[in-house]
Amino acid sequence: MGRSGDLPRGLVDRYRATGADRPDDTGCPILHVDMDAFYASAEIRERPELVNRPVVVGGVGNRGVVSSANYIARGFGVRSAMPTAHARRLCPHAVFLPPTFELYQAVSAGVLAIFRDITPLVEPLSLDEAFLDVAGALRRLKATPAEIGARIRARVEAEHGITCSVGVGPTKFVAKLASGLAKPDGMLVVPRDQIQPFLHPLPVSALWGVGKATAERLAAIGLERVADVAATPLPRLRKAVGVAQAEHLYALALGQDSRSVIAETAEKSIGAEETFEVDHFDRILLARELLRLSERTAASLRAKNLAGRTVSIKVRYSDFTTISRSRTLPTATDVTQEIYRTAVRLLTEHAPPGAVRLIGVRMEQLGPSGRGQLAIDTPEHGWREADQAADKARGKFGTAAVRPASLLGQRPERAGVTEPKPERA
Repeated sequence: MGRSGDLPRGLVDRYRATGADRPDDTGCPILHVDMDAFYASAEIRERPELVNRPVVVGGVGNRGVVSSANYIARGFGVRSAMPTAHARRLCPHAVFLPPTFELYQAVSAGVLAIFRDITPLVEPLSLDEAFLDVAGALRRLKATPAEIGARIRARVEAEHGITCSVGVGPTKFVAKLASGLAKPDGMLVVPRDQIQPFLHPLPVSALWGVGKATAERLAAIGLERVADVAATPLPRLRKAVGVAQAEHLYALALGQDSRSVIAETAEKSIGAEETFEVDHFDRILLARELLRLSERTAASLRAKNLAGRTVSIKVRYSDFTTISRSRTLPTATDVTQEIYRTAVRLLTEHAPPGAVRLIGVRMEQLGPSGRGQLAIDTPEHGWREADQAADKARGKFGTAAVRPASLLGQRPERAGVTEPKPERA
C-alpha cells in the first residue's frame, strides 16, 4: 500500500469522526490503531521543550536514515526512510535525535495493554500499530466500535502522552487504510455499505501491494484510480500485473478482504543491530557494542515474556561482506549477560579481523520464559534478578536510569539502526 501521507484527504472527509458526530459503524468490528509519528512523539514526551520544534529521529550521521519525523518536520518534506543528510538539507533547523528503543518498547507495551484491556483479539503489526476485533466487546463495554475507538484514543493520550489515529471498518484493509487517512490524531469510520464509495476515488497506490512499479504498470493501461481497477476485466488486469497480483488487487478494489484478526503470532526471533558512522577495527569497542545490543535484545525478550536458546551475531564489513554466526545454548535465556557472553565468543572465534560497518545480536528458538532449567551453579541472586531490577528502575525513572558501567562512556557515532523497522508516514 502506498504511503498514507501521500493520499488525498479531501476525498474521505465525510468519513471523519468528530466528537459525537460519527458515520454509521454497524457491522464494523475491525479497528486499526496507529501511533502518530511514534518515535518522535515518544522523544518529545520525554523532552517537552521540543513540542513546537521539528524533530527527526534516526541515524544522525551521513549514512543514517530517518526512522520518524514529527508533523512539523514533515511539513518541510522530511519522511521516514529518507537519508538523514537529505533531511538535514530540507530542514536544517530540526532537532535530530538517535533512537531510544527501550523507551519505544516500554510505551508500546503500555499501549498494547490498553488494547488488551478492551479485547483479547489484538494483532500487533509493529511497535506502533495493531488490529483489534471488538465484536465480542461491544455488549460488555456497552459501546459501538467508533465509541471504543474514541476511548482508545483518549486513554493512549492520557496514560502515555502521545496521540494515535484510528480506522474503523468492516475489514482489515479498510480499517488500516482509514487510520492512515485519519492522521494525525483523528478517526475515520467507513460504514459497511460505503466500502466502494470510500475506496473508488482513491489512487491505485492506496491498494495494499501497489508500489511504484505496479502503479506505473497500471497507469500504462489507463488505471489510475481504485474504481478503474474494479471496472477492469480480470483478463486485462492479469496481462498487466500477473495472475495472482491481478486477482488480489481486483478483490481489494471491490472491497473484499476475508482476513481475520489473529491474536497470537509467534515471534521467530528478536534482535537489534547498529550501523556505525565510521567503520571500526577495535574489538574492545565492538564487544562493548555487543553488550549494548544484548541488553536491548534481552529487554525485548523480557517485555514479551519470551526467552531464546540460539544466540546469533551479524557482522557486516566495510566492503559489505556480511557474516552470521550462531550458537545454541543448553537452556533458553532472557538474561543480558548470558546473551552477551555468547555473542562475544562468537565474535572472537568466528568473525575475521577487518573494518566493521554494522554489528547485530539476535535471539532465535523463542519460547515462553521461565521454562528453562536453571544451571546447578546459578546463584540465588544473579544476573536475572539484576536485569529485573533494572527493568523496574527504567520503567519508573526512564531508560537511562540503569546501565552497565562499561556503557557509561562515550558511544561510537551511529549512522542508523535497522531494528525495529522505520515507521510509515
